[in-house]
Amino acid sequence: MKSPAKYLLSAWSWFTFGLLCAIWLPAVGITFLITRPFDRSRYWPGFVFRRLTVAHRFLNPHWKFKISGVFPANPRNPYVVVCNHQSFVDMLLISQLPWEMKWMSKQSLFKVPVAGWMLRLAGDVEIRRGDARSALKALRLCQDKLEQKVSVMMFPEGTRSRSGELAEFKDGAFKLAIEAGVPILPMVLNGTYNALTPNSWTFNQVKAELRVLDPIDTSVYSRKEVSLLRQHVQGVIAGELAKMN
Repeated sequence: MKSPAKYLLSAWSWFTFGLLCAIWLPAVGITFLITRPFDRSRYWPGFVFRRLTVAHRFLNPHWKFKISGVFPANPRNPYVVVCNHQSFVDMLLISQLPWEMKWMSKQSLFKVPVAGWMLRLAGDVEIRRGDARSALKALRLCQDKLEQKVSVMMFPEGTRSRSGELAEFKDGAFKLAIEAGVPILPMVLNGTYNALTPNSWTFNQVKAELRVLDPIDTSVYSRKEVSLLRQHVQGVIAGELAKMN
């Protein structure tokens, strides 16, 4: 049986998220309109949108987030950022980082009222799972973002882990990094797997860490060596995750 406190905390978390979305939408929209003439990448609407998660954490003190590692000296030097994926809460934690990235996100999220509208205003990249043409279009849009000096964020497992174990990485992020000539920035999440009860709206208390690792140079890999880069990055993330457990 679930305790009344858990229901209350979960209701409060969802209420504050919905309230902040309603407050943030005009701010993101205004930022989009003001910066549109000179910000084709939509860096600043995205940056404003991501600050919503900072306010949400402040209003939910039972969520304990920790961020460690070395941050990029210049956030406008673009990376393909990759991270393991454990839960919906991952997005709320990663968005605490103090620089903007464009996220490759599943199509269904863009259909969510208010939050989905902000994803579009922020210039995030939509992908339809299982659709090769959609994946190709999404990678092209990501390459365009990188050319505009904005990093892109991808979960190379493709979806969140159903077992808590690290799943096999897909090639897309690594092919993109090699073709765009930008480094991979690996990150590791730990502690969010049990944050949201499966098939339920209730949250558990969250104590999670995001660790930013050293960038990985992709210039030494050819287009035929995507799998080697993928395996190397997965090994780095798996090794760091083992240290954090």
